[in-house]
Amino acid sequence: MSEFGDHSNIKIFSTFGELANTSFYGSKNAFCWERTLDGDFSEIVSKLRLQEDITHLSEEDLQQLELTEKGNLAREIILNDLKLLTDCGAQPSLNLLKCYERDDEFNFISTDVYSFHVDRSPIASDTFLCTYYGTSSDILPNEDAIQKIMIPEIREKLRKLHDGHEDSFETFLTENFFDLHYQAKPDANPISLGNGHIWRLAVDHPFQEVLPCIHRAPVENNHEYRLLLIS
Repeated sequence: MSEFGDHSNIKIFSTFGELANTSFYGSKNAFCWERTLDGDFSEIVSKLRLQEDITHLSEEDLQQLELTEKGNLAREIILNDLKLLTDCGAQPSLNLLKCYERDDEFNFISTDVYSFHVDRSPIASDTFLCTYYGTSSDILPNEDAIQKIMIPEIREKLRKLHDGHEDSFETFLTENFFDLHYQAKPDANPISLGNGHIWRLAVDHPFQEVLPCIHRAPVENNHEYRLLLIS
């Protein structure tokens, strides 16, 4: 039985083909290919070198690693996932991640990836992600969150920050990405996406027929890197 199946916004699949080719519908804006992986992904992380807080890894970087049988199995899983995503038209990136950049410009609203947010694109696209090692992202059903710009005290501070004509205020919110960020309601329970599963999240774009999926990056564990595939 799936650990995710009882959530209103999640649909579980048993194959990548179903995950990639099924259209979002109704309240379902987070699709998951749920898997149990046998490889040793911690071995891969231990043998990689972090060059920046977010280090992009190539297939060649993986191929050069000397690994045990379990480590090699993990590598083959990653390489296959990269091929699956590339073949379906995505542009996957494999990252060794210490932390993301924090947004501390304003003390009343955060617009970094640690804040619940949705992704936006001018063209039809989806967000694919899989955490192989380390803490994993969270999502929220849309009914469990409120857009930050609709919170009166935040909206009032944004008006003061804007200091312009009322008819350009909404444009100001969009151009500065304030409208992409959400606050969890007091009784909300964020859903951890776990390790090893490939997720496909709905993005806000002109052809989208469902609400975009609200998600956030996790606070990393001390002295632990994340190994993340994202597109």
